[in-house]
Amino acid sequence: MRTGARFGSVIAAAALLAAPGAAQVRSAEWKDDPFPSRYTPAPSGDMLLRGATILDGAGGRIDGGDVLVRGGKIVAVGKALTNPGVREVDAKGRWITPGVIDVHTHNGTFVVPLTDIDREASDVSEVSSPNGADTWIETAVNPQDMGFDRGLMNGVTTMQILPGSTPIFAGRSVVVKPVRGATVWDMKAAGSAQGFKMACGENPKSWGADDDNDGPTSRQGVIAYMRQAFLDAQAYGRERAAGKVGRDLKKEALLGIMAGDIRVNLHCYRANDIASVLAVAKEFGFRIGAIHHATEAYKIPGLLRESGTCAAVWADWWGFKMEAQDAVRAEAPMLERAGVCVMMHSDSAADGQRLNIAAAKAAAAGRRIGIETPPETMIKWTTSNPAKLLGLEGKVGTLKPGLSADLVLWSGDPFSIYTRADLVLIDGAVAWDRSKPPGAPVSDFELGRGGVR
Repeated sequence: MRTGARFGSVIAAAALLAAPGAAQVRSAEWKDDPFPSRYTPAPSGDMLLRGATILDGAGGRIDGGDVLVRGGKIVAVGKALTNPGVREVDAKGRWITPGVIDVHTHNGTFVVPLTDIDREASDVSEVSSPNGADTWIETAVNPQDMGFDRGLMNGVTTMQILPGSTPIFAGRSVVVKPVRGATVWDMKAAGSAQGFKMACGENPKSWGADDDNDGPTSRQGVIAYMRQAFLDAQAYGRERAAGKVGRDLKKEALLGIMAGDIRVNLHCYRANDIASVLAVAKEFGFRIGAIHHATEAYKIPGLLRESGTCAAVWADWWGFKMEAQDAVRAEAPMLERAGVCVMMHSDSAADGQRLNIAAAKAAAAGRRIGIETPPETMIKWTTSNPAKLLGLEGKVGTLKPGLSADLVLWSGDPFSIYTRADLVLIDGAVAWDRSKPPGAPVSDFELGRGGVR
């Protein structure tokens, strides 16, 4: 997708409903959210950050610039701003960016250290069927996971938690703020688009290898399974609209995908696998929001541009499985130069603390082959592009008056390994201050099991 393109195409939805044999369901039941957000922003502290190098996330840079935050919102970005009587922060020599957005985490469902002790502690995937489209990963999230705090301490202000990639249809995602809450719904970001995880390639094709499982055992079997599932969902939609059948949550979710209301995050590595699923999406009239991992996306930038699909990539993960053999370190800048929407992602609680460094490594690899990517562009890979994928571009991802004050004051250049997040604001409230220790409550996982409280 070109950076400014919109997801959830109304045209695609209209085409689905007008096509011969298309599914028309009363009231678009797939839009219902049975688990509403209970997130409430913390009280914000109005402030003026003065004299920083500012990367606004939209391609702009201001040297010696100021950011004014009031009422949880960004009020002004510029130079020599007037102080309306608020706390002033000397940011000279430091940098300000929008908060980092990680579009691929498993925080709260593949919890460290529990899964280091016993992998049965993981709830990352529902593997009773290749089709888990009726599941919502938020119902499994443990908010005590240290990954949330660790990400926050390193500038992450928004995370998408995805189900795993063993099922072909893995279910709904959830977007959260890494704030402390008793339940995931105290963290759930309001207003994001509904997301969904699909998978192709090695992971789902191995699902049916066990004699006890009834599922595909090959790449062609995975694609055939997808196509049949969408056909079955269309047939269900017609019967549902006619009042002939009750609700089927699996098929309902697939109807939402075809209508453009639910955005697909596709786990896929090889170029031919990506092309195969893009063909399925075209056949059934929907758009894939982003290909995650996408280690061979650099081979097919034209297909990604044509389909309006982003690539969520790593800087240097390769060789850990057969389908990841042909990765290149400079993929992000190569795709950027080719006009593809690019973003960094983690898939790891460790890498999720270092997405800015992942962007720096990718850009450095690009420079070695003659592609220069300035910081004004690199910052989009972890801020504004992810915000668009999540449907949050009108709330976060750029430093723009009227948007929520999710921002980071860095000790220096955010693309330097020596830089730390000095101050992290979420909705204008200080969520992390490096000069002060974290306050209570502290996760049990931080305290360990040896002490008595």
